[in-house]
Amino acid sequence: MKHATNLFARRSLLLVFFLSIFSLAVWSQEQGSGSGGSESSSTSTTEKKTSINVTSNDSTGNTAWYTSPWVWVVGAAVFILLLVALLSNRGRDSVSTTDRVRVTKTVERDRDPDV
Repeated sequence: MKHATNLFARRSLLLVFFLSIFSLAVWSQEQGSGSGGSESSSTSTTEKKTSINVTSNDSTGNTAWYTSPWVWVVGAAVFILLLVALLSNRGRDSVSTTDRVRVTKTVERDRDPDV
């Protein structure tokens, strides 16, 4: 029992060590390359706005079939009905799928005629 506890403690320490190294790497990526350790720093801000508009219409004005909500509702309904149909027969013991055979065996012993 003591060996298992010692092994668990070592694994926990290794896990904490590797997670702290990982978090250190993430923090260093987040701060950027110019903000760490410099004595004089100058900041300049530049605002840049980007606007992206994505439409799913083609040149004739028709939208893609999978963007309509009714398609997803019908698809979900069909999936649920299929799932219920497949899982409803799971608990039943059907006679057509299981054949029951009864085997009987009669044993007769030889008897000595002198007895």
